[in-house]
Amino acid sequence: MKAKVGDRLVIMSQHLDERVSEGEILEVRGADGEPPFLVRWEENGHEALVFPGPDAHVVPYEHPAPA
Repeated sequence: MKAKVGDRLVIMSQHLDERVSEGEILEVRGADGEPPFLVRWEENGHEALVFPGPDAHVVPYEHPAPA
């Protein structure tokens, strides 16, 4: 799994009654875009160092289209 600053980290729930966790990648601390990632979580604004598991994926940052 590789990421860049600004990408989104999405962690899927393993249970139906749990929500998906999503956050912005603030720092990539591994070599060549690899984990760990410093992530700011959407639901509470907390920052955490994350070593994503198999239930996680990265959504690349999309630059806004020029007006």
